[in-house]
Order: sequence, then structure tokens, then C-alpha cells
Amino acid sequence: MTLLRDLTQQFASQGRIEHIVLRAVRGEPAIVVDEARAEPGRGLIGDRRANAVRSGKQSTKRELTLFQAEHLPVVATWCGLSELQPSRLRRNLVISGVNLIAMRSPFADVVLEWLVGDEVIIQITGPCDPCSKMAAELGLGSYNALRGHGGMTARIVAGGLVRVGDSVCLNAIRQLEPKIKSS
Repeated sequence: MTLLRDLTQQFASQGRIEHIVLRAVRGEPAIVVDEARAEPGRGLIGDRRANAVRSGKQSTKRELTLFQAEHLPVVATWCGLSELQPSRLRRNLVISGVNLIAMRSPFADVVLEWLVGDEVIIQITGPCDPCSKMAAELGLGSYNALRGHGGMTARIVAGGLVRVGDSVCLNAIRQLEPKIKSS
């Protein structure tokens, strides 16, 4: 009998980077690029998160935002749009071929690390819920259309170049030490 822990670590296919989106300045339109440099503690160079100075401490849980490519036509339909351009979503990487939610282990003591291209390693840190800015961009009802489909956040473990067309595949499974509660 296969255990649930084992099932959550098995993937039938690998993913693929379909789009890379940078938002250089808050409130300005995002741009789609063919490649970007990912840096731990910063995110994608050229994105406003990488450029932000946060009192000397960078976020480690939201260095990247990811969106499921297969959800683009579904969300477009739910928003009453004929199509949905990835640049309107405010997410850095649009990935096809692998379920983004499954890229994060449901077990607190297991971390899945993903190889993006040849050198970048990421860990999914949690859901990336829609915000009011996305709703303003996509129109009436879009907030509810994106609930549960807003994407995921990730931290960068190892940096390097990310390119459109790069593969996204499971690289390592890390077993964390159990936390001992003190009395």
C-alpha cells in the first residue's frame, strides 16, 4: 500500500516556464521578458520586489509569485474576458504542466525543492491570494474568479538565470527535524 506521504512526492510530468513577468514600478504596467536573473532574498532582478529596500531585511517567503498557465482560459471566462494576458496577473512566473498547489508538501516536516532550468532552485511557500489591484485590473467579479486560483508564492534557494521554456522539476525532498516544544 502506498502512503499518502509518498503519493504527495510523485509527479507524472515536469513543468515548463511559459511566461516571465516583471513589475518594475508599483502601479505601472508589467512587462513580459524572455529571461530574468533570480537571486535568493531578492526575487527576479528588474522586478520591484528585488529593487525594494525593506529596512535591511528581505522577505524569504514571497521572492517569486507563480501562476498556473492552464488556469488562464478558465479565469478569463469567469471574468467575462475573451482572453487573459499573463502580464495582467501581477505574477512573476506562469508555469504549465505541473500542479502548483501540489508543488508544496502538505506535511510541515517535508519540503519539496524544485529545479527551474539548469540552476535555480525554489521552494513553494504558500498561496498567493488575489488582491484589490488584480480586481481593479480585471474587472467586476474577478476577485472571486481568482479565489483559489491566484497562484503560489516561493522563495529562491539557489539563484541563476530563468528562461521561458525552462523545465520545472522536483529536485529534492528535504525531511525537516521535528520541533521540540519546551515546557
